[in-house]
Amino acid sequence: MKKSQIYVIALIVLLTQSTLLLVLPIGEAQSVYHKTTYAHIGATPNPVGVNQETLLWIGISDQLQTAAHGWEGLTVTVTKPDGDIETIGPFRSDATGSTGTIFIPTMVGTYDLQTNFPAQWYNYSTNHILYEESTSISYQLIVTEEKVQYYPGHSLPTEYWTRPINAQLREWSPIAGNWLKPMRGPQFAPFNDDAPETGHVLWTKPLAIGGLVGGELEEYSFECGDAYEGLWGTTSPVIIGGTLFYNHYKERGGTDVEQEIIAVDLHTGEELWARSWNNTRLSFGQVFYWDSYNYHAAMDYLWSVSGSTWNAYDAHSGRWEYTMTNVPSGSQVYGPKGEIYIYTLNYDAGWMTLWNSSRVVSDEGSWRPYGNTYDATTGIEWNKTIAQGLPNPGRTIIAYFDDIIIGFYQGGTVIRGIALDDPPFQVWALSSKIGEEGKLLWNNTYEAPTGNVTLSLGPVDTEERIFTIWCKEHRTNYGYDLDTGEFLWGPTEPQAQLDIFGLSRAYERNIIAYGKLFSIGYSGTVYCYDVKTGDLLWDYEAKDPDNEILWSNNWPLYYAFIADRKLYTFHAEHSPINPKPRGGPFICLDIETGEEVWSMPVRGNHWSSYPAIGDSIIAMYNSYDQRIWAIGKGPSATSVTASPKSSMYGTNVILEGRVTDISPGASEYAITARFPDGLPAVSDESITDWMEYVYMQFERPSDTVGVNVKLEAVDPNNNYQNLGTVTTDEYGNYGFTFTPEVPGQYKIIATFGGSKAYYGSVSTTYLTVNSATSASTSIESEEPVTQTETTDTETPDTETPDTETPDTETPDTETPTTEAPLISTEVAIIAAVAVACVIGVAAFWALQKRK
Repeated sequence: MKKSQIYVIALIVLLTQSTLLLVLPIGEAQSVYHKTTYAHIGATPNPVGVNQETLLWIGISDQLQTAAHGWEGLTVTVTKPDGDIETIGPFRSDATGSTGTIFIPTMVGTYDLQTNFPAQWYNYSTNHILYEESTSISYQLIVTEEKVQYYPGHSLPTEYWTRPINAQLREWSPIAGNWLKPMRGPQFAPFNDDAPETGHVLWTKPLAIGGLVGGELEEYSFECGDAYEGLWGTTSPVIIGGTLFYNHYKERGGTDVEQEIIAVDLHTGEELWARSWNNTRLSFGQVFYWDSYNYHAAMDYLWSVSGSTWNAYDAHSGRWEYTMTNVPSGSQVYGPKGEIYIYTLNYDAGWMTLWNSSRVVSDEGSWRPYGNTYDATTGIEWNKTIAQGLPNPGRTIIAYFDDIIIGFYQGGTVIRGIALDDPPFQVWALSSKIGEEGKLLWNNTYEAPTGNVTLSLGPVDTEERIFTIWCKEHRTNYGYDLDTGEFLWGPTEPQAQLDIFGLSRAYERNIIAYGKLFSIGYSGTVYCYDVKTGDLLWDYEAKDPDNEILWSNNWPLYYAFIADRKLYTFHAEHSPINPKPRGGPFICLDIETGEEVWSMPVRGNHWSSYPAIGDSIIAMYNSYDQRIWAIGKGPSATSVTASPKSSMYGTNVILEGRVTDISPGASEYAITARFPDGLPAVSDESITDWMEYVYMQFERPSDTVGVNVKLEAVDPNNNYQNLGTVTTDEYGNYGFTFTPEVPGQYKIIATFGGSKAYYGSVSTTYLTVNSATSASTSIESEEPVTQTETTDTETPDTETPDTETPDTETPDTETPTTEAPLISTEVAIIAAVAVACVIGVAAFWALQKRK
């Protein structure tokens, strides 16, 4: 080799090393290494059907130092069955060194897959390593015409169910909702898709001594909490995982008196625990999903709030978990994973912050808050500049995470809530979308209707992108475009005049769900509007047929919630008289038609917590008796017996049984003492009057109709027979007579198929039918029988027994012949053995002679 060539090579090596040293920020004590890598690839499922998804697992066997790091530039070479080659990617791995991607094969055959890892440096804290490029082995993905089977899933329950729900029953989520943030006003309650369609009572539980006092106080009743006192609290209940949590005592007195939080199984009525929490009270609940590189789990908390201090308690046990101090004030919302977010706006200084409850505890892989007290100021996610000069709307602000924040303001001269002029009102909107936080979307001023009216911001529909305004004095609604503030419709026709009273804020008296705006008030009328047009779809009047209300023909109404396309509303008053008006209803309406689904005199309360729903079960406080009521579909039990159990062919058999309500409340002594044989189940049409009789001790209804029971038989030849359907009587019993068609053992099946009030139940019994045989065998005489003439006497009027030969197989009664008996089996066997022995001996001697 020429000397000049050697110099050139040396120069290239030197420059290469210099370049590597320049691109690597290596400290003096750090070392440089090379590392062989091993790329891998897999697919799940494999085989897979054509045009079905398969998950490719790609990466290398080396992990990285911290969770935020990953390998860059991974690709997958795909060789199709027809020989075409394509490359997918690039992909970035997570800290484990691997990642995944969805691949959809489009032709039948075998695909060859290979992961390609490009060489790259990785800097550790003490050294630097060049991870060399590598290619995985070729992996074959088999694609077939037939679709592969995935986990088949599970159907919704057809029997009474309880918690916990096995985590594999994912399809049950739509009926297993929680109730986390109590509020005074309407709520939309999704994930309760089996919400009650009757007033069937599961159980009741006393909250305080209640109901009628009696005696010297005659018709007066014990305190119910209205006005201002509040039994069952104003910030409870909470429902998490099928458990109902509530404040036991009044709020008055605070920490100076004993306080107690109660946990009750919503499905069974069983009290699970009671805690004092240092004489503080339950404020709201939280279920959020912690999703990190170390841990993936839903956390359940009960929160007790005192000023800016929040205490978290474990929902299962009531044990204190951790505390946050200096929690900011503002508009509180739940995030997509159940995080608690708070938006705080400073209108004068022009800034807005977002606070995240989970950020206070950890932004790493583990969730370990136990026993700690945190400064909540560490939970600020961001601080953004907003337009200065926006009017401060006070409490009239509605925030939606990753969407929009809307505020309402009306100035003017107002004395004790009475508008004395007609000032314009102002509505503005800020973006809360990620990447656009704090952006002013619009800020509009609108002329107010004349007449010294009071306006308020109504509910917002983020799906149809509409917000509403309520005009109190005119009793009208208006609709506006949420994204532009543009006027859309209104005013609606004036609602009934008593709607000028009632709940003061529109978002407490109106609610939007399923594309409809619902409005209620003291007029006792429910109005349903098309939220896009403002057109009235239907209205419903809660009539007071017995004239108990002194100033209206209807029951004043409050919202409970909307669930499963049904609206639930109840009667209450701010300051009811004593004795209270009788018959105050809890009502369920079909939101499509406005028709009443069911109604029952379970009265609500203004100053106590409103009804809640979770796991498709309603929990509410009944101010007529100061008990907590649970309403929902209950379990049933069906029984069946046959009499006689053993009968002769051709005779009748009677089937008898009962269908009973075995809900938790039915086992209470107050019920078993009145129904010692079990609480009868009744039809949906009778359920309201029946529940009033059972749980309110009203008069027993005279027109109660039972439930239908289907009776079936499986005969001795395994043939199925539908015997018929019977209806239980008002005592829960039924009876049915039938004649078995063939002899042998029968299986009887009694099925109550369920109803809107009850889950179904089934029971079986067995009976035997014997062949008809004569009691004695007659001997036929060889002599002819002389027929004697009977006397002409009156024959008794009795039914002639049926002597027709039964249609049964005749036994083999062939007469034995008189031939000599054959040789018995035992004798024949002995003879055969003797012959065999003789032949054996002869053969032995023959062989001896040959030798």
